[in-house]
Amino acid sequence: MLRDFTPRLYQQTILGTAAQFNTLVVLPTGLGKTAIALLLTAQRLHFYPASKILFLAPTKPLCEQHAETFKKHLDIPPEKIVVFTGSIAPEKRALQWKAAQIIISTPQTIENDTINNRILLEDVSLLVLDEAHHATGDYAYVWLAEQYDKRAKYSRILALTASPGSTLEKIKEICTTLHIERVEVRTEKDPDVQPYVQTIKKNWIPVDFPEEFRKVQQLLLLCKRSKLLEMQKLGFASSAELRKGDLLLLQGDMQKQISSGDRSFELLRSISLAAEALKVEHALELLETQGLPQLFSYLDKIRQESRTSPVKAVKNLVIDEHFKGAVALTEHLIEKNIPHPKLEKLLGMVQETLQQQPQAKIIVFTQFRSSADLIQKKLEAQKISAHLFLGQAKKNGQGFSQKQQKEILEQFRDAAFNVLISTSVGEEGIDIPKVDEVIFYEPVPSAIRTIQRRGRTGRLERGEVNFLVTSGTRDEAYRWTAHHREKRMYRTLEQIKKESAFLQTANKNITLDSFISEKQSVTVLADHREKDNKVVKELIGLGLSVKTAQLQVADYVLSGTVGVELKKVPDFVASIIDGRLLDQVRELKQNFDKAVVIIEGEEDIYSVRKVHANAIRGMLASIVLDFHVPVLYTKNPPDTAQLLAVMAKREQDKDRDFSYHARKPRTEQEQQEFIVSSLPGLGVQTARRLLETFGSIKALVNASRQELLEIEGVGEKTADKIIGLFKKKYEKK
Repeated sequence: MLRDFTPRLYQQTILGTAAQFNTLVVLPTGLGKTAIALLLTAQRLHFYPASKILFLAPTKPLCEQHAETFKKHLDIPPEKIVVFTGSIAPEKRALQWKAAQIIISTPQTIENDTINNRILLEDVSLLVLDEAHHATGDYAYVWLAEQYDKRAKYSRILALTASPGSTLEKIKEICTTLHIERVEVRTEKDPDVQPYVQTIKKNWIPVDFPEEFRKVQQLLLLCKRSKLLEMQKLGFASSAELRKGDLLLLQGDMQKQISSGDRSFELLRSISLAAEALKVEHALELLETQGLPQLFSYLDKIRQESRTSPVKAVKNLVIDEHFKGAVALTEHLIEKNIPHPKLEKLLGMVQETLQQQPQAKIIVFTQFRSSADLIQKKLEAQKISAHLFLGQAKKNGQGFSQKQQKEILEQFRDAAFNVLISTSVGEEGIDIPKVDEVIFYEPVPSAIRTIQRRGRTGRLERGEVNFLVTSGTRDEAYRWTAHHREKRMYRTLEQIKKESAFLQTANKNITLDSFISEKQSVTVLADHREKDNKVVKELIGLGLSVKTAQLQVADYVLSGTVGVELKKVPDFVASIIDGRLLDQVRELKQNFDKAVVIIEGEEDIYSVRKVHANAIRGMLASIVLDFHVPVLYTKNPPDTAQLLAVMAKREQDKDRDFSYHARKPRTEQEQQEFIVSSLPGLGVQTARRLLETFGSIKALVNASRQELLEIEGVGEKTADKIIGLFKKKYEKK
């Protein structure tokens, strides 16, 4: 099945493991992770020729890149290898799924199709997850791996990454969520990999921090310190030297206290001070790692916001004496046109490289779009051809569609320009065979991002990576943070590799017996806007069939008579303020015999907004007493899903199918459709066709089996069930 491809020894060794176990493969960028997926695909299709292969990657350009590789090296008709993205109509994807053998897709697309039952994971004999370090939290990989493991007839998972994370907890989480049974790790030092590793020269280039910048830095540090000192006095900060990470953790803890009902002055004031300190922290990062124009743009934005924003943190910050001094000094220094030394150093490095190699390809990575724009202008002023590579989101009018991103990369491959200036969007999946040099405009503290950026060079030939480090700033701290995290990552991987007992324990399916019988089909109709809600995924995980549709009333329909409006605590209070809640409850009651409101969340409902408690109590009383609509409370999405599942089970008779009615039938025509669509195996559309053909319910009841079979949507089993129901004698129990 393979063509024009010779696997390397270590790839064959890893294949031996991946063929027998769900495997996490950790390989440095450029050493052929996709090749292992290619080998395993051929092996699975050999043993299961009627099955499908599903390959997931985070972005459309990466999906198309993998599709080209598979078409090139697999002896399969090209039309059998398809790429799925959200830009393809769902109905078309459903048809393509049936005809295709290898589907390469973004995970969100497959997630939507799985929720809406447009595809069958049962048919997939191999699930490949590229850039598997994303498989944490709510990322689509997590839920899809769980569903695949439950449904597939011939389950096998292959997870690929160059950098799964630097902590034991993060790597174990990935192994657990992806049902990993074995870990295969290779580094540049492994003997079976060494012959294929290209030399990458790493240079840490120090840059002096200008004395003028240091004066601004001191003012900002004094400003931040004053905020933390006040928080210390209020009892909410352990030190006046807290860093960004510590501040974010502290802010999260204080938000939890507010949600639990604590509205003390000390807490509210400390929350505001923490927000001020974080803004100053970001200003310091811009000053130290980027430059004065980026800093002033941010400071001026805060100043402008303070004139209209109701947020106290913004208003208090702009009147701080140290902050005002920093703004004034920054504005003065900009007039003197003092650039960050990094900019001049970068220009010199690029010029030197291009003098030695006029056709060289260079990638410059920077955290901020404003810096990318400044770098491009500086290079082009020196007649150096450069192009920005940005994400899709439009910020300050800048942003590239996936089509534009693909075109830019193709131009770079074809040497249409020398320098690609990229933000984080270029860290993953750029497959450019020959990149001579990668420049970090600033070090990043993440081991994953450092490895991904560094891996853009040294793929086929030797490469060079240069890190610009401003002396005496966070650049130095970030350099060593990333270094130690990477070292810790490889130590942890080797530890997990030896702990096979952990992997076996982590992936045992320890679950409670389902309260829904396997013989009972329970269906829930969800509004299409709820498809991204965790509740929908939890319902599917509980074994329910979930359909999505555009509902005019209710978020969930559990039967023809039960409609549920779901509100998270903040949204419930917000809907009281803007006046839409009563209208929603009124419509819910008008359209369903049994209307229910569910409020989800553990926040204190009386503290999330500045609304008098009696106003909330009054609304709750009105919903229950005036509209006779019960109000139920749940803690979180799993709790909500469990409640909806139990309610749906009680409502839906196990001996008949669920009829999708978003409200009570009003007209005689709707009542006729309601009656007919409640028959076994029939939906609303088929019910309408039957009524149009036979003219009345009485004529339908008297129809023969052959006459029923002539109607589109009615098969032999459905016809037999309908006639059997019409003839069956009613027996009172």
